[in-house]
Amino acid sequence: MKKILAIVGTNSDKSTNRDLLNYMKKHFANEATIELVEIADLPMFNKPEDKILPESVQVLAKKIEENEGVIISTPEYDHAVPASLINALNWLSYGIFPFVDKPVMITGASYGTLGSSRAQAHLRQILDSPELKARVMPSSEYLLAHSLQAFDESGALKNEEDVQHLEDLFADFLIFIDITKQLNTAHEQNKKDAANFSWDGK
Repeated sequence: MKKILAIVGTNSDKSTNRDLLNYMKKHFANEATIELVEIADLPMFNKPEDKILPESVQVLAKKIEENEGVIISTPEYDHAVPASLINALNWLSYGIFPFVDKPVMITGASYGTLGSSRAQAHLRQILDSPELKARVMPSSEYLLAHSLQAFDESGALKNEEDVQHLEDLFADFLIFIDITKQLNTAHEQNKKDAANFSWDGK
């Protein structure tokens, strides 16, 4: 059974993205062990001169490395991912590189009709950056629209089409994890490239 880390991409106390990941944890319990993690307690990124990272960041990075895949569920604010998620990814690409070649599935829930589509595109762009170099599952979007009405009292998705689509994408993600494991020839070089990359050329 695969081990997957699910990152709640917001620091909000109440979030339908957290609800979605909790649903996935229960719904796919026979196919994978999914552990939810929060980013709310991470400090504001400040590029420490001594390059000693906060313990909370180190713990999260270790969890990413130990799991076979990562799911990130993001809301959408102003056509972009929340500042708290960007903050987390800033930490996770500063002197440590747990996302390099890591299989990632992106999901998103929003109160409106678009289901965080622009935020998901934004997140793909960030995860493809030279410092992160994640392997995001291609040609896949899980866009949960009108998310306040999407769950019943037990936390399950109401709409069967939503459930079927999520099941199909998750099945593909499990296959994607297996495929990605085979694409490891350049892994060490990719980590070196991420570590050596600098926007200022120094």
